[in-house]
Amino acid sequence: MTKAVLTTGEAAMYLGVAPSTLRTWRHRRLGPPSFCVGSKVVYRLTALDAYLADCEMSDSRSNPDLDPRDADMRPRRDRSGRRALEAA
Repeated sequence: MTKAVLTTGEAAMYLGVAPSTLRTWRHRRLGPPSFCVGSKVVYRLTALDAYLADCEMSDSRSNPDLDPRDADMRPRRDRSGRRALEAA
């Protein structure tokens, strides 16, 4: 049987970060969502997996839609800030 919620230490191990990193993220309202059960802070396993999936999709190496090599190039500008003449 798999646990539905993980403690801060278990969640940190699952994500591969230090427990202090999770505490900092929680304080700054970053990272995966957490909640309290009694006096313990816990993380849902499904929330950790969703957080990892979001991280993966926001990285251009994993998401082909974000590949900077496919982006339209901005027009070149000269030193004065004006658009440079196109090469013929």
